[in-house]
Amino acid sequence: MNALQRRGACPALSTPMQTGDGLLVRLNPVAGGLSPKALIGLSESATRHGNGIMEVTARGSIQIRGLTTAGAGQLAAEVNALGIAVRTGVPVETGPLAGLDMHEIADPRPLAEALRRAIEKTDLAGRLGPKVSIVVDGGGAIGLDAILADIRLVATRDGSQVRWHLAIGGTAATARPLALLDETDACDRTLTILQAIAAIGREGRARELSATVLPADGAVLADRQSRRSDSAPTGILALTNDAHAVGIALPFGSMPAETIAKLCLEARARSAVEIRPAPRRTLLFLGLDEEDRVGLQQAARGLGFVTEAGDPRLHIAACPGEPACASGRIATREIAETVASNHAALLDGSFTLHVSGCAKGCAHPATAALTLVGGENGAGLVVDGTAKALPRRYSPRYEAARGLGRVAALAGSARHGNETVAVCLARLGEAAITDAFARLGTD
Repeated sequence: MNALQRRGACPALSTPMQTGDGLLVRLNPVAGGLSPKALIGLSESATRHGNGIMEVTARGSIQIRGLTTAGAGQLAAEVNALGIAVRTGVPVETGPLAGLDMHEIADPRPLAEALRRAIEKTDLAGRLGPKVSIVVDGGGAIGLDAILADIRLVATRDGSQVRWHLAIGGTAATARPLALLDETDACDRTLTILQAIAAIGREGRARELSATVLPADGAVLADRQSRRSDSAPTGILALTNDAHAVGIALPFGSMPAETIAKLCLEARARSAVEIRPAPRRTLLFLGLDEEDRVGLQQAARGLGFVTEAGDPRLHIAACPGEPACASGRIATREIAETVASNHAALLDGSFTLHVSGCAKGCAHPATAALTLVGGENGAGLVVDGTAKALPRRYSPRYEAARGLGRVAALAGSARHGNETVAVCLARLGEAAITDAFARLGTD
């Protein structure tokens, strides 16, 4: 095993990262997915060597937690024995159904592979920081719009041709558009951008590149990029050739490894051929006929997984928290389950509720309309900020779920007509929301 990575780096299999609950590794299968047998074996390995928790991240990576140094080495050996090849080097990400998605504008895999080969011929992998990433999005039903990337290449139709919209430094909504390119030029221009990032140093990111260094090619419009739903790909998804996939999400992105193994056993019994991790903390099961798709959904519900798009748990980001993580100051999963069960109306899908055990905000580094964060003063509520912000109000830890319930009641009584909860919260403002949370001015 190599030396441990610092926090903020990407914890690959060979370079695990220290967290509050031990070492963490992240896996991205080269093939895009795993056989049920391989994922069962990986789950069993996670149980033996970690703390028994497995995760699928918002980007669609598999994470294994709670490893010791020795356990991480044993896990790596067992991953190799299972025949699971994992990606290394600069991440070049495509959608989980690339080449199978009937809604794709273009198959992104040829361009992604061309980029990987081109990068391998350079010294970029050693000069770029571990967080630098590329998204190649074919425009399919499972959107990658919310995934942050240094370079975004999104398929778009330009008359009768398919071209690639190039943007840098953000999500689909925030990235700076640069050009519309054919596949060859898209590959060349991407390498030029990566070289410019590397010139900044190991901490360099695309957002730091100025317009003078990377000017846009004429009038490139941001809205050339496809804007799709950011919802989890749960339920039955239609593929090419009349095939289908079943999308099953992990509540809050994690499950006991033994429970994931049980789901995989159910899938194998129904002759599933492949399981693909997907964005928004989801697993996609391929190769099932109609009867077996329904049967697998029923089995997944019985095991506690999310199978329906309307499940309020999909709109909560929660880290392991207390007691699983030594850094956690609040029982994040217990709070999240209580809010999802008792205050589902708050979670209408217009925003993500972030429940963070500490100020590191691992589960949702970005800004959220509401962030509950554990600290020395109890459970604090941050409005329109991150877990790193200073909460305006606190409540005792045991009161945290009830405090969010009071916020839900406030929003429910104050909403106008068809107003979303996110719009309502923005209108109410920080003072009213945090006062309700902390029970100020109430009985």
